[in-house]
Amino acid sequence: MTATLTQSAAEGVGSDPSFVQLQHVVKEFAVTSGAVLQRRIGTIKAVSDVSFNIGKRETFGLVGESGCGKTTIGRLIVALERLTSGSILFEGTDIAKLRGSSLRHRRRDLQLMFQDPYASLNPRMRVGSIIREPLAVQKIGTKSEQESRVRQLLQEVGLSPKSTELYPHEFSGGQRQRIGLARALALNPKLIVADEPVSALDVSIRSQILNLMNSLQETHGLTYLVISHDLSVVKYLSDRIGVMYLGKLVEIAPSNEIYVRPAHPYTQGLINAIPEPNPVRERTKQVQPIKGELPSALNPPSGCRFRTRCPRAQDICAVEEPPLRPFGPQHLAACHFPLQTPEPAAAA
Repeated sequence: MTATLTQSAAEGVGSDPSFVQLQHVVKEFAVTSGAVLQRRIGTIKAVSDVSFNIGKRETFGLVGESGCGKTTIGRLIVALERLTSGSILFEGTDIAKLRGSSLRHRRRDLQLMFQDPYASLNPRMRVGSIIREPLAVQKIGTKSEQESRVRQLLQEVGLSPKSTELYPHEFSGGQRQRIGLARALALNPKLIVADEPVSALDVSIRSQILNLMNSLQETHGLTYLVISHDLSVVKYLSDRIGVMYLGKLVEIAPSNEIYVRPAHPYTQGLINAIPEPNPVRERTKQVQPIKGELPSALNPPSGCRFRTRCPRAQDICAVEEPPLRPFGPQHLAACHFPLQTPEPAAAA
């Protein structure tokens, strides 16, 4: 029984592109009116026809402004939300079709790391009980084995095993995020969706958590989906990056490629918004920020959704939605007037 509570060492970095597959994923939320007799007056287009793969033991970063749908995708992958249409395949199994015990058993492999390390922990429970709860719900091991596993997890994330008797409010923000990571690791998951894992932490603590995530990935052979609005965080962690805008995937490329050769104007705008560590350079840098407000997801613009804020937009952008086109190996972008020259159709 003890063997079920421990994670074997990784045997090497895999690259199976079919590990997680999102195929034409659509998620819409109904908007209703009326206090008693509610009627549907529209839908919020949170995610609109998004497709991409995540390889085994890969870190895939998903970036974009607030309201672009990246958190919704993370919740769809761990089955906290139901698809409107499309499919999400995890190791060949369609997550959207699982119900009851089948879904509960599959959730052992899919865990979520929350943005707010304090709100995600029950303030009335001791840390030991918080980390042990997934094992108790899944009925894995005896109580003594579960408690031994909790102490092991606390050591892995850099906390004392004596922390089991303390409450969440007795820890700092960085320590609470370590507790959240330990809880996510309790069931030996294969995929962890990290939703803004360091945005609520001080800058001095962020690097510690990011380095810990990298270390645990090597030890446990984890796959990460890292969701963030901060491109500097995603660049540090990710092998590949997907850029989302108003429910659409507008660009996807290897991490280094997307910073050196961004093809979509929105991606370039996000890169320009990264703060410069040198104050003198920050004051003198000549970059054009993204102008205007994010349109409503209730009634998104026709054609290219970024056209209302794009400095390169022309008439065709309002009529025709741009398809994803290749701009290099594993590099796709959806723009009629991109910053780079697309590859020939034959190469695609």
